[in-house]
Amino acid sequence: MSSPDPQVRAARNPSTSPAVRGPVVAVTGAASGVGALLTERLAASEEIRQVIAIDERRGPCADAQWHILDVRDPAIAEKLRGADVVVHLALDLDLETDPAARTAYNVRGTQTVLTAAAAAGVHRVVLCTSSMVYGALPDNELPLSEDAELRATAEATGVGDLLEIERLARRAPRAHPGLNVTVVRPAVLVGGTDTALTRYFESPRLLVVAGSRPAWQFCHVEDLCSALEYAVLEKVDGELAVGCDGWLEQEEVEELSGIRRMELPSAVALGAAARLHRIGLTPSPAGDLAYTMYPWVVSVSRLHDAGWRPQWTNEEVLAELLEEVSGRHTVAGRRLGRKDATAAGAAGATVALLGAAAVVRRARKARRRI
Repeated sequence: MSSPDPQVRAARNPSTSPAVRGPVVAVTGAASGVGALLTERLAASEEIRQVIAIDERRGPCADAQWHILDVRDPAIAEKLRGADVVVHLALDLDLETDPAARTAYNVRGTQTVLTAAAAAGVHRVVLCTSSMVYGALPDNELPLSEDAELRATAEATGVGDLLEIERLARRAPRAHPGLNVTVVRPAVLVGGTDTALTRYFESPRLLVVAGSRPAWQFCHVEDLCSALEYAVLEKVDGELAVGCDGWLEQEEVEELSGIRRMELPSAVALGAAARLHRIGLTPSPAGDLAYTMYPWVVSVSRLHDAGWRPQWTNEEVLAELLEEVSGRHTVAGRRLGRKDATAAGAAGATVALLGAAAVVRRARKARRRI
């Protein structure tokens, strides 16, 4: 009697099944946020051999091999040994973090991971920045090509760090021959995130700067994770944007959200935002306002060409965002407590913005009189 087919034997006895031949993937920032979601996704994938999870604390994924350390620690090189791909997601873009400390963590961490990956023999590093690096400018095309020039400045929260990470990404293959770097740039990220752009929708009124032409493109964290998985599996490489197909005009956002606008002249809005940030009343610099004024919608053609499609539409992501921020109250980027919100809510975000700016002007005049 002939022996059964090898595939039949493997099905009868799983212990004899061939080992998964996919890549070993290391994920930094694996304990929370996008890192935690991606770690769970990769650990459950039949195309991934093993997941190495790196963070300063242990996360929820029980199927990953955990290493607890700061990504700025050179010892990370030893933890990356044996990995084929590293996805670096250990970034601090918290609005409340001291800017100098944030930059020191983000830039030094990325430098260390790239150097350590090369030393450990890793052949691909995937970095995640943001489509904000293209800049929000009145003459931007709709949509921007993924090859468009990065024209952002360091005036918005964390964007200076992201631009420096982009520079490190371009330089890394020259500094470390054999190391490939893929950069993923999501649109406005939604799904457990807290940014100046998600806080925009926590205001009782949507601030619209006169003469501006906002265009909103969102990216759900689930779609970002699926795009990162494409990069891990080398289905796509280079510099690529991630987001929903198309975009929403400001009027559509207002209709879908049910939040009315309050329109201000550019000089008034930008001037007040700059003053409030300078004296420490708001966490967002005036540069954040540009991303609510001008378009920075991007094409996702590289992922599309690779067969990837977003599972979420802009309308669906906006609805999820509105549900997430329900009950939160923000004025000029500063989150308010319930009592503050009651007082400020009736007036609207921009009235509070102007009122605070007026307080600043009165204080200055009073000081000049002394």
